Amino acid sequence: MPPQAAGWFMFDLAVIGGGPAGYLAAERAAEKKLKVILFEKDNIGGVCLNEGCIPSKALLYSAKLADGAKHGGKYGVHCKDISLNHAEVIERKKRVIETLVSGIKFKLKKLGVEIISGQAIINGRGADGFSVSAKGDNFTAKQIIVASGSEPVLPPIDGLKESLKSGFAVTNREILSLKSVPKKLVVVGGGVIGLEMASYYNSAGSDVTVIEMLGQIGGQLDTEISGILQKNYEAKGIKFLLNSKVVKIADGQVGYEQSDKKASLKAENALISIGRKPVVSGFGLENIKVNIEKGAIATDDKMQTNIAGVYAAGDCNGKSMLAHTAYREAEVAVNNILGQKDYMNYSYIPAVIYTNPEVAVIGLTEEAAKTKGLNFKAVKLSIKYSGRYLAENEGGDGIIKFIVNADKQTVLGCHLIGNYSSEIISTVAVMAEMEMKLADIKKIVFPHPTVAEIIREAVFEI
Repeated sequence: MPPQAAGWFMFDLAVIGGGPAGYLAAERAAEKKLKVILFEKDNIGGVCLNEGCIPSKALLYSAKLADGAKHGGKYGVHCKDISLNHAEVIERKKRVIETLVSGIKFKLKKLGVEIISGQAIINGRGADGFSVSAKGDNFTAKQIIVASGSEPVLPPIDGLKESLKSGFAVTNREILSLKSVPKKLVVVGGGVIGLEMASYYNSAGSDVTVIEMLGQIGGQLDTEISGILQKNYEAKGIKFLLNSKVVKIADGQVGYEQSDKKASLKAENALISIGRKPVVSGFGLENIKVNIEKGAIATDDKMQTNIAGVYAAGDCNGKSMLAHTAYREAEVAVNNILGQKDYMNYSYIPAVIYTNPEVAVIGLTEEAAKTKGLNFKAVKLSIKYSGRYLAENEGGDGIIKFIVNADKQTVLGCHLIGNYSSEIISTVAVMAEMEMKLADIKKIVFPHPTVAEIIREAVFEI
């Protein structure tokens, strides 16, 4: 940092972490004329932009185009010599990331945010504020937003440490940049990351097997939708071993247990994707005695920690480890720093699996509503009731499930499987968040023909 006038090292806000929560917090604070410094030890954009959300979508879109061309005969479109060039897909992914990262950096600099490339360490608190150091320089900030993100969960599987070093086992970071498509890929974990990468590499030519400890894929998805999703994947050639536990990864083999029986699979690579955990160490939280609960930074609904002036947003607080949640948490934190009362509501946060077909969910499943003892009504409808879906998805088996509070006549949850679900769910999010009554939802005019019309169809069935 070049020499500046006295006070250059004094800031209103220090943001630790440049992922979705961090860079948006820095932007929002700077827009309100706060003097902001942002620390990022790796790459601006964090895991989401560099090793997660965005690169995976770039790969999946290429796979979707290739699959569409291969099966175009269903629509009267016949193509020959269709191939997915993995190396070109990876190069395009890099260009997408570079474009987005450059855009974020440009906006931050335009707003006057000081960006420090290096690991920040919180040293303590003094009369002027919090002391933070990085790359040999010391900074003082009146308030802090911690946005340190998350990292892959690496279970104590026999041989995993050595397999990661050798490159046989990979995490979400490496799987998005493999130089070649493995002939055989074993995916350990049937959650969002595992399913999306299983889908891409299957389209790219891998023989893919997913090993999942639970009895269904997709974690806490609605059971029926999980089953439809699995059936679609299996039709493409992806194999599943459910209720199975991986016990060893070594020498090109993945050993697992299923119903007290042991077996193993040969593979060129094994993707470890059983979940992520908050990053809460290595940057000095203990120096200011921030509370850590169940491996995450404890925050209230204003995103404040137990230490006045210290907030935590994004994956590091472990509440909802999604980039769009991180954006909203960042805004809540900044608003409260500015003295504007704001609160985080986690009840209606959408979640999406971006494979083909897409899955999108919000709120309670029917099973969860029963468990809570709520008085609810539910309806299930084929998305074939949408003319556009039927026209564009030959053989598609998409459904929508709508769950409403029978007393309040408001939305409790919505669950879809079928293409365009990722875009449709935002409409339901507004309805749920604003507690719209069914009677008011029925008055909304949807453009025709759209797949989103299925919302209106479902509501009128309740």
